Amino acid sequence: MTQPPNQPPHGGFGAPQDPQDPRQPGPPQPPAPPAGPPQSPPPAPQPGFGQPQQPPAQAGAYGYPQQPGHGQPAQPGPYGQPQQPGPYGQPQQPGYGQPPQPGPYGQQQPAGYGFPQQQYPGGPATPPPPGGGGGKGPFKGKTVVIIGAAVATLLVAGGAVFALTRGGDDEKKSESKGKDSKPTASAPVNPGDGSGDGHAGKEDLNEGRKPGESKVLWYKEAPKAPGKGADAPGMWVQDGVAVKAVYKEVLGYDVESGKPAWPALELPQDICAASKQVSEDGKVVIAYKGGTKSDAKCDQLQVIDLKTGKKGWTKQIKEEGLFDSTLSIELTITGDTLMVGRSQSGTAYSMSGGDELFVSRKKDEGTCFPNGFTGGDRMLRALSCGASTPTEHDEIQELDPKTGKAKWTKKFPKGWRLNKVYSTTPAVLYLTNEDKKQWNITTLKPGSSATRSEVRVNEDFAPECGWGGVMVSDLQGCAGAVADDTYLYLPTKKTSGANEIVAIGLNTGKANWRVKSPSDTSMMPMKMQDGRLVAYVKPSYSSGGQVVSIAPTGSHAPKTLLKNPEGTAKIENGFFSKAIDYVDGRFYLSTTRLSGSAQGREKLMLAYGK
Repeated sequence: MTQPPNQPPHGGFGAPQDPQDPRQPGPPQPPAPPAGPPQSPPPAPQPGFGQPQQPPAQAGAYGYPQQPGHGQPAQPGPYGQPQQPGPYGQPQQPGYGQPPQPGPYGQQQPAGYGFPQQQYPGGPATPPPPGGGGGKGPFKGKTVVIIGAAVATLLVAGGAVFALTRGGDDEKKSESKGKDSKPTASAPVNPGDGSGDGHAGKEDLNEGRKPGESKVLWYKEAPKAPGKGADAPGMWVQDGVAVKAVYKEVLGYDVESGKPAWPALELPQDICAASKQVSEDGKVVIAYKGGTKSDAKCDQLQVIDLKTGKKGWTKQIKEEGLFDSTLSIELTITGDTLMVGRSQSGTAYSMSGGDELFVSRKKDEGTCFPNGFTGGDRMLRALSCGASTPTEHDEIQELDPKTGKAKWTKKFPKGWRLNKVYSTTPAVLYLTNEDKKQWNITTLKPGSSATRSEVRVNEDFAPECGWGGVMVSDLQGCAGAVADDTYLYLPTKKTSGANEIVAIGLNTGKANWRVKSPSDTSMMPMKMQDGRLVAYVKPSYSSGGQVVSIAPTGSHAPKTLLKNPEGTAKIENGFFSKAIDYVDGRFYLSTTRLSGSAQGREKLMLAYGK
C-alpha cells in the first residue's frame, strides 16, 4: 500500500474533539476540529505530556491530519447518506506525529503526541453532521437508492449527484455471466408481516450468487420516519435474536430466518439513546424523549430483555443542577450497573432492579465535572477541571461500578483534552491539544494510572468516531480501534490503493507488523474473537464486502470468513451511517440514522451468512 506522502508531524497528547451534532441544540462541550484535513501541515509539535521517549523509528500513528472516517462515503452508498455516526463513520483520529521534541518536563517527546486542530494528524475521522439513510427498498422495481440520502433516487455527495439502479436487461445479462446457474434462494427479504419489515416485495437478492460468496439471509426496511429524520441507535445480537432500535420501535429478528422473534415494542416518543453494552442477564437500556417538542429532554429510560422482547423497569432521569442537561445522554453498562451520563454528572442504577446506586457529581469543591463514562469490563470517568483558570486540565478515573469510588486518577497537563477511549482493558486513551495542534495515544498499565506506552508510529490512521451528543462526549464512540493484551490495531487512511491495519506493541508504542487489505477498499478492525482479529473489508459499487480474520502471530495474511455477493454490493455499500457486527458466522449491517426525507422506505438491516 502506498503511504500518504508528506504527512504533517504529530506532537502532543490529545485526541480530536467531536464536532457538534446538528440534531441537538446548543454548542458542543469540546471544540470541534474542521471536517477536512488541514490545507497545510500543522506546526511542529509542542511538548506533550508523558514519559520520555526516544525518537521513533517511524513517524507516529497519531499525529497525522484527520481524514475522512470509514463512515464518510466518497460516493453514495451505505456511506452515501448524509454522513452520520456509524461504526465506521466516526471521526478520524489524529495522524502521525512529527519528530519528537522536548516534552513539557524537558523529556524527549515521542512523535504522534499531538494533532492539528483541523483534522488533527493521526486522529479519528469525524463524519459530517448525521443525515438520513436509506432510500427506496432495493426490492421494488429496478431503481435502487443505495445511499440513505435525502432523496431516494439521487444522492448529492461532495458536490456530485449519483443515481443508482439495479435491473436493466443489459445489466442482468452481464451480471448473470459466470454466475452460479443454481442461485440459492433465501427467505423473503420483505415478508410484509406488519412487524416493521417494510413492503411485501420478494425479490431474491441471492439470484446469480457466485460460488464461494455468502448469501443474504434476510433484509429489513425501516419504519417510515418523519421528515426531520430519526435515530436508530444500537444493534445487539444475542441468544439467536438480532435486535434493532429505530425511531419509536425496538424490533427483534430471528438470526437465521429474519422472522420477528417477538412483537415489535412501541415507545411513546422518539428514541434518543441506547446502551452499547448488554447486561449480565441479557438486557439493554433505551432512552426516549419526554415530549414532542424540538427541545424535549432525553430523560425516559426503558429496560428491554433481548431474548423475550419484554419491557423491564422504567425511570425518568433527574437533572442534578442548573447546568446538568438531559438534552442528550450517554448510556453505558458495566456488570449490573447502568450509568446515565449527562453534561456535568452521571447517575448509576442497578440493571436488575432499577435502584439508584450512586450519583457521580463534580469533585474537588466544584472544579471538576464529569463529562463522559465508559462501560463494558470497566467503568472509567472523564473529568473536565478548572475551566478557564490557570489550572485547567482533564482527568480520567476508574470507578467501582457498585459504589462509584475512584480506584485511581490520572491527570493530564493543561491544554490536553481526553477525547476518546479506544479500549478499557487495556486502557488506551486518545487525547488532543487544540492550541498545539497535536494528538497523543497513551496506554496505561493494568489497574493503574501509570503510563505503559505512547504510540510512536508515523502513519496516517483512520478509525471512525461517531457523533457524541451536545452535552456528552461518547467516550467509546470509535470503531476501527481494537486492542488485545499485546497490540493496539489501527487502520491507516486509504489513499490511492488498499489501506493497512497496523499492530502497535502496547509495551513499546512501536509498529510490530502490518497487513494490507485484500481489496482496494479499506479494511477496518472490528473485534477480537478466539484470539484472532476480525476485520471488515468495505464493499465497493461493484464488489461485496468481506469479513476476514488475522492472526496476531505467525502469518498475518487475512483469512476470509465471509465474502459477500457482488449482486448486492450496491445495497451493502448503501448503508452510510451504520453499525456492524460478526456473530456466530453471520455478518450484520444496520443503519444508525434515518433521513426521513427519502422517497419510499429506507434500509434498516441486512444479514449475511453461509
